[in-house]
Amino acid sequence: MTVAGALAGRGAVVTGAGRGIGAAIAASLAAAGAHVVVAARTAPEIETVAASLRARDGKAWAVACDVADEAAVRTLGRRAVEFMETVDVLVNAAGDGGSAPFERITLENWRSMLEAHATGTFLCTRQFVPAMRERGFGRVVNVASVAGLEGGRYIAHYAAAKHAVVGFTRSVALELGGSGVTINALCPGYVDTPMTRRTIANVVTRTGRTPEAALVSVLSSAKQERLLRPAEVAAAALELCTEAGAGTNGKAIVLMPKGDACISRS
Repeated sequence: MTVAGALAGRGAVVTGAGRGIGAAIAASLAAAGAHVVVAARTAPEIETVAASLRARDGKAWAVACDVADEAAVRTLGRRAVEFMETVDVLVNAAGDGGSAPFERITLENWRSMLEAHATGTFLCTRQFVPAMRERGFGRVVNVASVAGLEGGRYIAHYAAAKHAVVGFTRSVALELGGSGVTINALCPGYVDTPMTRRTIANVVTRTGRTPEAALVSVLSSAKQERLLRPAEVAAAALELCTEAGAGTNGKAIVLMPKGDACISRS
């Protein structure tokens, strides 16, 4: 089956879909024929994304949702079923970023980071996966980070939250084995997104470097040649969501740029 029709008729929910990686994945799924609910806290952004998908003949709806709010996630689940009848694909791309030496991370910063990444991934997975398992088909893709495997300087709270996402993914995969539902984590390096641009701006503020020098420093810390493109992460997510992804379950897949290509390893 071609990519253009690989998800024809499937229902998909993408969180964190107002910008960056989430928006790119939503576009990739829609292009493959999926009906897509785009979710995020900021209604104007997801309305814009949904409208752009519809303008390309896709079927898309916007649902505002704070994924760390249990009641809001239940509402997201109800509305997604109203729009699409079934949800076959879930992409947990919602999250937040930030950097600081660990001793300057406040308890509020810590809790907020864990809620955005780990709690949101847990609540959405718990909301949608049981029905997938009943139907014998489902794909869950959690957007983690290479920091969720290796850590990183000045991002202890972010890395801890992404480690939680990876651990959750691996554990749930063991429960879903043989059910027809898969769950995997994508672990990209730095991606060209608003979140990364905020990271670079923080480096500029903290060190007085130029934005160009700050970018070089950030890439060097991750041993990257360049920033990944959101479309490269979206392509990896799409592959996991199709029938071709049936044999991949519980994997943490590292995505890193190499020249003009994006290489992956698990």
